[in-house]
Amino acid sequence: QVQLVESGGGLVQPGSSLRLSCAASGFTLDDYAIGWFRQAPGKEREGVSCISNSDGSTYYADSVKGRFTISRDDAKNTVILQMHRLKPEDTAVYYCAAALSHIISSLTPSDFGSWGQGTQVTVSS
Repeated sequence: QVQLVESGGGLVQPGSSLRLSCAASGFTLDDYAIGWFRQAPGKEREGVSCISNSDGSTYYADSVKGRFTISRDDAKNTVILQMHRLKPEDTAVYYCAAALSHIISSLTPSDFGSWGQGTQVTVSS
């Protein structure tokens, strides 16, 4: 059974850091491009970051470039999203997802077929 489980969300103050984890079971994460997405209330789901399965290349939305870092721990079958200098506008439910098999990298939600349940990130003073 393919499953993705996110963890690491929470309530933090602006300027703080958080480390989100995406653990996979039932498949090997490095066989697929893995993306992080977020959805704030009343807004569409948006791509935050992606790590390619072909060469490990990483991609970021402009809004998080320079603050967020995506990485893969193959030994733990986990993808990490390290978030620094968090802002109130980063508040959302964060999801990880595995891309469809033919997708090398993407920040488009429709290119992803398997999703976790999400973890809440709230940035507030």
